[in-house]
Amino acid sequence: MLTKAQEAIVKHVRAALEREGRVDLHRHPLRIDLDSDGNLTLEGEVADVAAKKLGLEAAAAIPGVIGIIDRLRVAPVERAGDGAVRDHVRAAFIEESALGRYAVTVRAPGESAELRAAPGRGIEIAAEDGVVTLNGRVQSLSHKRLAGALAWWVPGVRDVVNGIEVEPPEEDSDAEITDAVRMVLEKDPLIDGEEIRVGTRDAVVTLAGIAANAQQRRAAENDAWCVFGVDKVINQLEVRQ
Repeated sequence: MLTKAQEAIVKHVRAALEREGRVDLHRHPLRIDLDSDGNLTLEGEVADVAAKKLGLEAAAAIPGVIGIIDRLRVAPVERAGDGAVRDHVRAAFIEESALGRYAVTVRAPGESAELRAAPGRGIEIAAEDGVVTLNGRVQSLSHKRLAGALAWWVPGVRDVVNGIEVEPPEEDSDAEITDAVRMVLEKDPLIDGEEIRVGTRDAVVTLAGIAANAQQRRAAENDAWCVFGVDKVINQLEVRQ
């Protein structure tokens, strides 16, 4: 049973989520719970990565919320088994030239298979119930972010936990985020990245320029949301008439 104080905090969290239009609690109801230490659990499916990140941010801003237990999952366009998800993520990493220097290892219950050998650093892939977990070591933040975005693009993926370490460590910055978003847009075959300008300030990414149609405009925004470290995306892209 929640105390009255806990009930009040949960009520404020729910109200904040209702004000955040991308979350859409009517279409995607969520379970919201708060323990005695102030740790808030958000559980359920949301429409996209934007809804997930904005929902977590809105909840974390409520006084009395000390920590967030993130159990939000993105509702996939198509469902896929964990084996298929692992196979597709593995293929995406192996085919990506920018990740060619890294060993790629798939972790599955009761087995481990190294798909591509490389000296030193590497990426480990696991998947459970559509949640992809990435571990290992890479040599740049851009490669960590690219791996995360490629995983998000795989059909059936409901969440990506990007635990890849950067070695040697790099200091993050808005310029680094901008470069990573540009790279991801350039990798997306559905988007003409040359028509899009990217700017970042305090981890808020702004997209400006021209999109060929409304679908590409949405795709570009979704790509930016998939980049690790992006807190918000302002989509100022204009659709070519």
